[in-house]
Amino acid sequence: MRGKEEMESRSGSEQLEDKSGNEQEISTEQPPKKKRYHRHTARQIQEMEALFKECPHPDDKQRMKLSQELGLKPRQVKFWFQNRRTQMKAQQDRADNIILRAENETLKNDNYRLQAELRNLICPSCGEPAVIGGISFEELRIENARLRDELERVCCIASRYTGRPIQVMQPVPTLVPPSLDLDMNIYSRQFTDSLGSCTEMMPMPMLPETSSFTESGLVLMEEEKTLAMEIAISSLNELVKMCQATEPLWIRNNDNGKEVLNLEEHAKMFPWLLNLKQHSSELRNEATRDSAVVIMNSINLVDAFLDASKWMELFPSIVASAKTVQIISPGVSGASGSLHLIYAELQFLSPLVPTREAYFLRYCQQNVEEGTWAIVDFPIDGFHENIQQPSFPLYRRRPSGCVIQDMPNGYSRVTWVEHAEIEEKPVHQIFSQFVYSGMAFGAHRWLGVLQRQCERVASLMARNISDLGVIPSPEARKNLMRLAQRMIRTFCVNVSTCGGQSWTALSESCDDIVRITTRKITEPGQPNGIILSAVSTTWMPFPHYQVFDLLRDEQRISQLDVLSNGNTLHEVAHIANGSHPGNCISLLRINVASNSSQHVDLMLQESCTDQSGSFVVYTTINVESIQLAMGGEDPSCIPLLPLGFVIIPMESTCKTNTTVNEGNSIQSSQDGNNNNSNSGCLLTVGLQVLANNSTIPSAKLNLSSVNAINNHLRNTVHQITSALNTSAAASCPEPSAAPEE
Repeated sequence: MRGKEEMESRSGSEQLEDKSGNEQEISTEQPPKKKRYHRHTARQIQEMEALFKECPHPDDKQRMKLSQELGLKPRQVKFWFQNRRTQMKAQQDRADNIILRAENETLKNDNYRLQAELRNLICPSCGEPAVIGGISFEELRIENARLRDELERVCCIASRYTGRPIQVMQPVPTLVPPSLDLDMNIYSRQFTDSLGSCTEMMPMPMLPETSSFTESGLVLMEEEKTLAMEIAISSLNELVKMCQATEPLWIRNNDNGKEVLNLEEHAKMFPWLLNLKQHSSELRNEATRDSAVVIMNSINLVDAFLDASKWMELFPSIVASAKTVQIISPGVSGASGSLHLIYAELQFLSPLVPTREAYFLRYCQQNVEEGTWAIVDFPIDGFHENIQQPSFPLYRRRPSGCVIQDMPNGYSRVTWVEHAEIEEKPVHQIFSQFVYSGMAFGAHRWLGVLQRQCERVASLMARNISDLGVIPSPEARKNLMRLAQRMIRTFCVNVSTCGGQSWTALSESCDDIVRITTRKITEPGQPNGIILSAVSTTWMPFPHYQVFDLLRDEQRISQLDVLSNGNTLHEVAHIANGSHPGNCISLLRINVASNSSQHVDLMLQESCTDQSGSFVVYTTINVESIQLAMGGEDPSCIPLLPLGFVIIPMESTCKTNTTVNEGNSIQSSQDGNNNNSNSGCLLTVGLQVLANNSTIPSAKLNLSSVNAINNHLRNTVHQITSALNTSAAASCPEPSAAPEE
């Protein structure tokens, strides 16, 4: 009977509805057809909360008295106090975890700073970098690579004067374990043009080794904390109303089905506090709204939003970097009532769209009666003057965020509002309409990524999924998924403008836009040396799902020489991480003649798609690294040099530079697989190669390397276009009028 009562009582604030005194109880022999639930009234909750503060463990007499006063059964009061104690303990644990995470983040930053200072130490005797604790194998390998590069240059110069080639000394067998650097010598997809090292050099902007985030000493004082909490409550009310309101605040355009924020009505409904500066001529408003159901409960979602690291992992393609600068309030009872000062840099997967950088305050509040959570971000520059001007276009995050409503079976309904003021700066023509309409950083994209990532997390935690291939255990499956997650994040960061990356234009034609940059890498996780990144963006008159299906299919990709180099691909492991069949992780064996049981080339690939777009990312990797990841070892030391494709769905009108109204919008419902004849997409190809495996502080790059990569990008786009045209011709034998570009 006790087990039955506990099962009927459920958990939280939802309890089984009791019958009135005039109704007879249902016979135990008759199976219940419907279970009706009700929530406690505000008065009942208030009375029980008052007693809970005085006595969290009431005795039978106190419970009986309270049940008579409130019209509840003693069993209901008993279960409410049990659930309340459990909830209080969970909230206290979350608050402790937040504090510990912040302390851990501080310790890690101090550790990184000390390591950087150690690396920058200079020997007073010889002026060379000091060696702490002896010379490691990694330093010897780097020095050996530098000397070999010097020897190649000397031999090349000597051959010019002597008129005969000089053979470079072959490397002797090494006694240390081989490096895992993904050098061009072991890159399975060779370019037709060789990457020479003795030709002309061109200057290139170099990305600094450290992150672009600078500690500005931004801390709120006690008097500012009180004001910040007042603005937080006002911003939360504004967010909830914007999530629930319809016309005249949100006006739907009948022509395109988009919702537009009425800025005049918004100014009347929500007069912003402190008379913040209004730069109507300098700042452009973006306001979007969307709603979706995600497979994650509200507690886990709130925890991810309040942890900067988890927030970055939840949105790897949007949040380039994030940091909790200050915990102003840890919350009265756990996460509810917490207020954090956060720095974030938001990215779009193209060097043609600038990133957005801002400090803002994030406030979280739970509504127990409605069973919802609300998380709102609002700007700090209105009452705090010690904010450094970011290097990117000015980005002020007006009250934005989401309202989370729990649903059965661990799902949640999330209503998202994104409202910001952006400095009016020109955006490249090919992305201008997409950015100005609010699609690039709008609620539509945030929710699309959130839906997909929640499915990925559910797949990561699942243990009853039968995957294809050579994955030996659930732990090996998790490690392989984490390795693919790091590959995705590395690719996203390296094809955007985050961290102050400066890109050089190689091509600016209407059909081919190429940008290139270099950066020096010495940290683990990527090959050491100078990395050359090249990104090409091209308009394609094909629906984005057709391009996505082509690029994720290993059989069709094998037919493209520029991507497969004539080799075939065979899938040896497959992990489904979403409801869409295109959301998956694959481990592919590259079948070439040189492959044997001792030497096997593998490729790790992940494909993702949602309502905001799709991408396919892959990297070559050796068997030893895969065995290391599947064996439970830390895979963070495995160097990855990912390549990939980003496909953004877009109408043909988005290709031209048209003007939009200031009250920007998003389409509230959009099918990613739209078969509109005018539909098309923007294909972005991101390529990375280890152009120089030395650490010489040189800001020059070989012209032959640049030409090889430029030609490779052009050939890639050409072969993809040809394959899509062939598929379209095969599926539609009768010619039809092509959409006008």
